[in-house]
Amino acid sequence: MQNKAKQKTDQKADEPADTLHWADQTAAKIISEKGDKKKYTVASGITPSGTVHIGNFREIITTELVARSLRRLGKKVRFIYSWDDYDVLRKVPKNMPKPEFLEKFLRMPIVDTPDTSDEKSGKSYARKNEEAVENIIPKVGINPEFIYQHKMYRACKYAEQMHHAILMRQKIIDILNKCRKEPLDEDWMPVSVFCGQCKKDTTKITDYDKNNSISYKCASCGHEDSFDIRKKGFAKLKWRIDWPMRWGYEDVDFEPGGKDHSTVGGSRDTGAQIIKEVWDKEPPVYLMYDFIRIKGGSGKISSSSGEVVDLYEVLEIYEPMMVRWLFAGTRPNAEFAISFDADAIKLYEDFDKCERIYYGEEKAKNEKEDTNQRRIYELSAVDEDLGRLPEKIPYQPSFRHLCNVILMNGMDAEKSISFYEKQLKDEFDRQRLKTRAVCAVNWLKKYAPDEFKFVIQDEVADETRNKLSGEQKKALKDIAAVLKKRQDWNDEKLHEEFYIIMQNNRLDIKDFFKAAYNVLINKDRGPKLAAFVLEIKEKAIKLFEQV
Repeated sequence: MQNKAKQKTDQKADEPADTLHWADQTAAKIISEKGDKKKYTVASGITPSGTVHIGNFREIITTELVARSLRRLGKKVRFIYSWDDYDVLRKVPKNMPKPEFLEKFLRMPIVDTPDTSDEKSGKSYARKNEEAVENIIPKVGINPEFIYQHKMYRACKYAEQMHHAILMRQKIIDILNKCRKEPLDEDWMPVSVFCGQCKKDTTKITDYDKNNSISYKCASCGHEDSFDIRKKGFAKLKWRIDWPMRWGYEDVDFEPGGKDHSTVGGSRDTGAQIIKEVWDKEPPVYLMYDFIRIKGGSGKISSSSGEVVDLYEVLEIYEPMMVRWLFAGTRPNAEFAISFDADAIKLYEDFDKCERIYYGEEKAKNEKEDTNQRRIYELSAVDEDLGRLPEKIPYQPSFRHLCNVILMNGMDAEKSISFYEKQLKDEFDRQRLKTRAVCAVNWLKKYAPDEFKFVIQDEVADETRNKLSGEQKKALKDIAAVLKKRQDWNDEKLHEEFYIIMQNNRLDIKDFFKAAYNVLINKDRGPKLAAFVLEIKEKAIKLFEQV
C-alpha cells in the first residue's frame, strides 16, 4: 500500500515548472531537449587520486536525484559512474606512508600506484579510494553502474574515438586556443601515451601514420616504440577531449559539473564545443553545482587543502535519510555548509519538521512550500519505493533530548534506547532510534560544544555547597519537597513552579538556574531544567536535599 502523503505529490504533466523541485525541473528539461527516449543515460565520475570527499559526493547525489525524477515520470534510466583511474599520479598523496617510495610512481597511471597504507591488500591506491565510495553510497540509496576507465582504455575500447580525435586535431586546437593565453604548440596531440617500458606519460609522440599507429619517445627512460592503438592500450585522450568523447560514446543525456568546470572557457564549455564540432553530437543537459563548506572551516572542501570530510564521517552524525535531505533540500547551484557544531541540533529539528509536513502532522507556510517539502522528503527516502515508507509518521526522538538522555546514561546508546521503548510502534521506529542514538553519541564525543556536555554529580561537592547563598539552598530544597509531594508534574507545570519558588525565596532567574545546574552537573548552564529534573527525578531530589 502506498503512503497517502506520497499520492498528494505525484507530478502532473501540466504542472507549472516553478512548482516543481529542481530535480523534477531538470528531468523535464532532459526529456524536452533529448526527446522521448526508451532509456536516458545520466553520468557522473571522478579521478580517484585522493579521498572522495563530501564535496565530490554532491555530484553523485545530484545525478541520482535527477535519475529518480526521470524514473518518477516512467522513464528507464542508466546511471553510470566513471572512475578516471587511468589518469596519472601527479603528486604524492598527503599522509600516505613511504612518500619517497611513491615518488617513483609519479606520472604513472594511478591504477598502477600501490596503496602504501595497506601493502598487504595488494590493491592500488586508486582501488582503495574507489572501494571506499562503492561500499558506502548504497547506504544512502545510490547504486550506479561503475565504469573503470583503465579497463576501457587498456581494452582499446576508445581506439576509434582516439583515431578520429587525432584526425580532427587542428579543429580541437582551434577550439582550445580560444580560451588560452598561450596557444598550443603546433605539434600538440589530443592523446598522451604511457611508455611501454617505464609506464610514465613523459613521452613525446613523434609520428601518427593515420592508420592507427603511434610512434613515441620517452623522456624518462629513452625508450622508443610504435604501436597500433587498436591493439595496445598505451594511449589515452587528454582530459578536455576525453570528457566530451565519453558523452558521445555512452550517449549521455545528463551530467552535472562543479563550479570550477563551469566557467567560460572551462572544461565544460570547451567540451560542449568539441562534441558538437568534432563528433557532430549534442552535449548532455548540464547542471552546475557549487562547493560545500565544513561549518567553521576556511572554505570549500578539497583534498589538496587537507580539509577533507567524506560520506563516512557525515553518516557518523546524520542518518542516511538526513544526508539525502541535506542535498535534496538545497539547489545544486547554492553553496552550503555541512554542520558538525551545535547547528546539527537545528538540522535534526528541521528534518523532523519536513517529515511532519509530509505526513500531514504540520502545515507549511503556504501550499507551494507544502508541496516542495513533501517532494524533498520523498527524494530523501533511501529506498526509492515510497510504498516502503511507514503509513503513519515514524517516532521522532528529539536529537537534543536524545543527547541529554545519552549523557544521563553515561554515553551508553543501548541503555538510552530503553528510555523510549513505550513510544516505539514498529521496527522502523526501532531502527531509526538506534541509528539516531549512535549519531548522537558520535556527535557528543567528537563535535558537541562543551555547554552541551555534562555529567550528573553523585553528590554535592563542598566547594559547590559553600558557593551557594542561603536563598539558593532554600530554593533547591523547596524543589525537592514539591517533587516528593506531587507525582503528576510535567515540564511545563514544573517550570511554572520554579518561578513561584524563585519569588518565595527572592531569587532572580540567573541565580536560581545557576544554583540548580551547579548542584546537578557542576556547570553554570545545561539542558532545559524542568524536563531535565523530571528525567533524573530521584537523583535530583537527593542532590537538592544535600545542599
